[in-house]
Amino acid sequence: MASRTLLWVASLASVPLALAGSPTYSAIFQTPLPLAPIATPASSANVNGQQIDFYEVTIEPFQKQIYPDLGPANLVGFNGVVPGPTYYVQKGTQTIIRYHNNHTDDSVVHLHGSSTHSPWDGWPSDEIKYGQCKDYYYPNDQNARSIWYHDHADGITTLNCFRGLTGTYIIYDPEEDKLGLPTSKYDVPLMITDKMYTDSGDLVSVANQSDDFIGDIMEVNGQPWPYLEVEPRKYRLRLYNIATSRPYDLHVEQSNGDWLDFQVIASDSGLFGSPVNSNNVVMGMAERYEIVVDFSAFANQNLTLKNAFNLEGPGYPQYANMDLVMSFVVGDSVSDWSSNDVPSTLNPNINWPEERDQVDHTFRFQRGGDNVWTINGVDFNDVNNRILARPPQGSTQRWRLVYAGGPGYHPIHVHLVDFKVLSRTGGSRGVLPYESAGLKDIVLLEPGETVDIEAHYGPWNGLYMFHCHNLRHEDSMMMASFNVTRLETLGYDNVESLDNPDDPRFVAQDWSADAYSDDQVQSRINYLGSLGAYNEQSQIVSAVAAYYSSNPNPPVETGTTTSQAAAPAQPAQTQSWGQNWQNWQNGRGSGGWGGQKGGRPWRR
Repeated sequence: MASRTLLWVASLASVPLALAGSPTYSAIFQTPLPLAPIATPASSANVNGQQIDFYEVTIEPFQKQIYPDLGPANLVGFNGVVPGPTYYVQKGTQTIIRYHNNHTDDSVVHLHGSSTHSPWDGWPSDEIKYGQCKDYYYPNDQNARSIWYHDHADGITTLNCFRGLTGTYIIYDPEEDKLGLPTSKYDVPLMITDKMYTDSGDLVSVANQSDDFIGDIMEVNGQPWPYLEVEPRKYRLRLYNIATSRPYDLHVEQSNGDWLDFQVIASDSGLFGSPVNSNNVVMGMAERYEIVVDFSAFANQNLTLKNAFNLEGPGYPQYANMDLVMSFVVGDSVSDWSSNDVPSTLNPNINWPEERDQVDHTFRFQRGGDNVWTINGVDFNDVNNRILARPPQGSTQRWRLVYAGGPGYHPIHVHLVDFKVLSRTGGSRGVLPYESAGLKDIVLLEPGETVDIEAHYGPWNGLYMFHCHNLRHEDSMMMASFNVTRLETLGYDNVESLDNPDDPRFVAQDWSADAYSDDQVQSRINYLGSLGAYNEQSQIVSAVAAYYSSNPNPPVETGTTTSQAAAPAQPAQTQSWGQNWQNWQNGRGSGGWGGQKGGRPWRR
């Protein structure tokens, strides 16, 4: 792919942060690619016919040797590993994941790409403080997809993710096995990022900065420049860009310098209708693509996953070896020829949003002053003005995303929904073929670009976020809210109101050994399962579809320029299921499951 000349606009008052640089790393392509451990449930239950798996995870500091000849790096990981455990969850099996924070910094967990109710979506102020636990409840009812979980804490997401609070979460569908795509050891998640280290071997500090961070050490699954031994057959590679501020343009390079053709089969929201042939994928931060690479013609050869994205613009440091990502060492024999296909039809039932010509909202992303980034001139600290959209439940909206200022890159993530990328203007590229082949939850805005997206806002009502996933910009308040407003005349009532992201029924509470006993875990599963939070999804979707098909005058959005409309009311603290599970064993700590969290307004 040819180098792009980028149009840098607006303020140059700030440039990407240039640090002294890491010590020379001399072990490139000498260490095997690590694979995260597979998460296993601590308990399971069937609640009213619904299978629910319960997991226990500890957020904890640990040390890891990155440089062979220097001291260890101080990291923070889910269960003390980086990346965190990989979840393989069958579609339709609900999960509850209890996170215990054994680290001194606050943490919030966001399951990125999940259609989760607001209280478990990872609102930035819904912190798990040191010594506390929170149970996150997930539906896993979407089509099969590669999603991920990561920290989302208010103002310190960069810090927490940089130190290791990320992991893969794969929803699989047994129906997909019929396609014959590579599976098992031939299906490999690759979490790609850039880091920087001090002379002692520890990570550099990335705290309290609003400028882009560009590292000089490329890591995959927590290991600098690893290699993977592969057989001469097809592999499914799940690519995750988990970098702080760096986009990638990834390709597989042969020894003669030619780029290998491969098939792109999926993006953020699952399989495409059919494969897209390409020899590269451009990935903004937090984007995911799945590619199938055929190594059959390269027995006993080495190929290299490389990065061709040129960070052009004022102040971007140019570091050596950042075109290298990892090496594939191809063997000479194949142990299993099954699951070695890529059919011409992958997913013929993509739930595309209805076509819409009218632009419902235009959002401009730019710097708003020293250490602040804004959307339409509003930053996330502006509690009274940060709800910028109120799409009615089940409606389709077209949003226009405008790169209005930099420097830097703005990958825009919309929580809850899958969207279609409709158009890209103003830069040197249009919509890339693999961007429009499937649904997404994040799209990259390069300097000067305007991108239109379209999404179906549902199935749930409630308060959600959209934001820049350049973590430095996110921590500097380039976030806003949208409120999916409930259809009062829908004709179908969800049993529980779950529209409050800081719902006091579900906030973190002080850790207690008693809460981990078998009886108490089963009680907790039964309590959350009894809410019917996700069991009614198909009925809600059907009711919404029937409502819009039979209603000639569907509701329209009002009052969403920059002023904040009325927020959803605080839900009643019902005493269902044994007095709300005895208010988490009689309210351990004033911030228990049934208590108000520190008196902070939930809109924050």
